[in-house]
Amino acid sequence: MSTNVLRTADGWWVVLGERAVPVDTKAATTAELLADRAAVREAALSGEAGTPVADLAALSPVTTPCRVVAQMVNYRSHARDSGFKGDIPPAFFRKASGSVSGPGDAVVRPSHVKFLDYEIELGLVMGAPLPVGTVVEERDLPSYVAGLVITNDVSAREVQLTKTQFYESKSYPTFTPTGPYLTLLEPEDFTRLLDLRLKLSVNGELRQDRTLADMIVRPAPALTLLARFQTLDAGDLLLTGTPGGTALKAPPKAVEKIGALLPPAVKWKAFFKSQAKNPHYLSPGDVITATIATPDGRIDLGEQRTPVAAAN
Repeated sequence: MSTNVLRTADGWWVVLGERAVPVDTKAATTAELLADRAAVREAALSGEAGTPVADLAALSPVTTPCRVVAQMVNYRSHARDSGFKGDIPPAFFRKASGSVSGPGDAVVRPSHVKFLDYEIELGLVMGAPLPVGTVVEERDLPSYVAGLVITNDVSAREVQLTKTQFYESKSYPTFTPTGPYLTLLEPEDFTRLLDLRLKLSVNGELRQDRTLADMIVRPAPALTLLARFQTLDAGDLLLTGTPGGTALKAPPKAVEKIGALLPPAVKWKAFFKSQAKNPHYLSPGDVITATIATPDGRIDLGEQRTPVAAAN
């Protein structure tokens, strides 16, 4: 059965219902904790009364610096929203690990960004090195992936679209809220991955709601594709794509064809003028709530609740 681990400024905790038991470990990083799974198991079986989880201030359970890699357009519903048709080639991009923030920290909208978007994603936390050239079969996942986290791939859309790149648009500080829990999996838990349901709400309004069955390239083949060129180590993080329901959606085909005929500056000015009428982009004062769990609760990554704030 999976084990939920929480990180605070005081150390690591195993979550047992509404209470948490401290892990007796010297681990300062996620990689070091994963090398001390015996201490995690001991805490889970200790029988201590523990501390109320509500009294603990959770930090990101993925410590930085680390590699943060993400899959692009990896859910069928998101592909439809984005205007893709036919086969979609697998693609990856990097995010700065300085974008990783805690599960209750504010997402800060930079002053030059108007079109701030959300993307709930399942994060895979590596538990062992993945050398270049590795081929990962489904049965091999427990050998490489230690656990799961909720992540939000926050995106500055006007930066992403006008500069045709992802690194800057998705790497500002606080643009990867992570946690609250690092859900450590046992080998049998991996058979339940497709049952995981991702849900994201803004101010209580449900925006995204899909299971991993909607995923195009699933974790094992994704890791194989990534290992063609990228090494990963224990504690590194792979974001596996977002389902449909983001604020950004492709324009109608007729509008897209007309836009293709315009100079880029004119096209983007017209596009963002239309996007200014879209109420789904994030604004200061909004609250984003994200959950990932199986229907029976056997795997439950907790609830991430992040307010949106304006930059000072």
